[in-house]
Amino acid sequence: MTKTAFLRPRSAPAESLESLAGLLREWLPLQRWFAGKDRPVTDLGVLSTTELFPGCLHVLVHAGHGGVPAPGGATPAGDCYQLLLGVRERPSPRLGKALIGTVRDGLLAGLTVYDALQDPRAAQLLLERLRRPGTAGPLHFEGDPAQEVPSGLVPRVLNAEQSNSSLVYGDEYILKVFRRIQPGVNPDLEVPGALARQGCHRVPAPVAWLRTTHPFKATLGVLQPYLRNAADGWTLALDALAAGDDFTAQAHALGRATADVHLALSSAFPVGAPGENGRTAAAMTERLIAAAHAVPALQPYVPGLRSAFAALATCDAGPPAQRIHGDLHLGQVLRAGREWFVIDFEGEPSRPLSERRSAHSPVRDIAGMLRSFDYAARQRRPWRPEWARRCREAYCAGYAARAGWDPRKKHGLLRAYETDRAVYEVLYEARHRPDWLPVPMAAIERLAVRGD
Repeated sequence: MTKTAFLRPRSAPAESLESLAGLLREWLPLQRWFAGKDRPVTDLGVLSTTELFPGCLHVLVHAGHGGVPAPGGATPAGDCYQLLLGVRERPSPRLGKALIGTVRDGLLAGLTVYDALQDPRAAQLLLERLRRPGTAGPLHFEGDPAQEVPSGLVPRVLNAEQSNSSLVYGDEYILKVFRRIQPGVNPDLEVPGALARQGCHRVPAPVAWLRTTHPFKATLGVLQPYLRNAADGWTLALDALAAGDDFTAQAHALGRATADVHLALSSAFPVGAPGENGRTAAAMTERLIAAAHAVPALQPYVPGLRSAFAALATCDAGPPAQRIHGDLHLGQVLRAGREWFVIDFEGEPSRPLSERRSAHSPVRDIAGMLRSFDYAARQRRPWRPEWARRCREAYCAGYAARAGWDPRKKHGLLRAYETDRAVYEVLYEARHRPDWLPVPMAAIERLAVRGD
């Protein structure tokens, strides 16, 4: 009998992995998707442990940062992360960066633990579980009964920077495994499913998904069709800049695609009423103050940035609030042939799930894409502000042609939402990519001083 024999029960006691705490405390902060890089992990607890198949554990861990328990909740303050852990008696040289370490004591003493998503065999077995509806302890494997996923598809890991982990199977399907887990239905399952029912072709529909019922109900992963031979908008924009090409035709078509998705969302979900600008302005101001406290470079610009939010409270209410993408930028759109597709409806992972699932002004998505054109333009020197300006104009014109209203005529709204997005970018870059901080800071200076 091997040391992994104890894994046979479908739900192993959390205590069986307590010996992993030391290894995970060192490994987690090094991962791209770990949200608490600027805070020390003061405690690490196992919330759920389930055997997916022999030698592979599904684990939900709680990483605490010295906070107090959430009001009225059993789960302490901090973040919950999803891990798929492979367990072997002998490490394989192929594990490479997937290796987490060798456990020194406890029930796993002497065994090597690694990130199973990096293991082709484990990735294939995970797809097999998704192909057939069923359960494993608190885990539920579900899918669209009208869609049949073939077996034997070869997996590969996407290495692009992201806040989750994705596997591509045979260039036919892509599985997004959510890393930071919050209670409730993830928008990246909810929204594409609703849009598919609306007949919106701009968003790949869910084929299968994984959820849990313990320690709370949550979405864990979604399988969707993979758009082969597609290129993301960020790559296309950078290629155009490198070649000295114009990007306005693509930007105009992207504006039309964004409007198509917004129109479908307004039909699929309840639409709110305009007139919440005062509350929105207060929330934006609160985020600004918190960001300036965390990033001192923001502090000199706070008075000018607050003026953008103050103007929001008295400007045109704009279009009704509705479900939106929530984190729209050039990296969240794909061009296949002559068509644009929109992906990744999870929203900003740092924000609460309830906020990401609530209604917002569609101007928020538009502002995110406008900021993305600026990001792209600043990747080459000398900076080409006219390239970004033309793209912004074309995108808004394309959006207006399909939506029936022009974002450029909502100047107060657009300035406020673009400012709020730039503040978010400053906080993000300061935490994750300090070398990129000058990009949003240039926008902060423009928005605060000139009020553009």
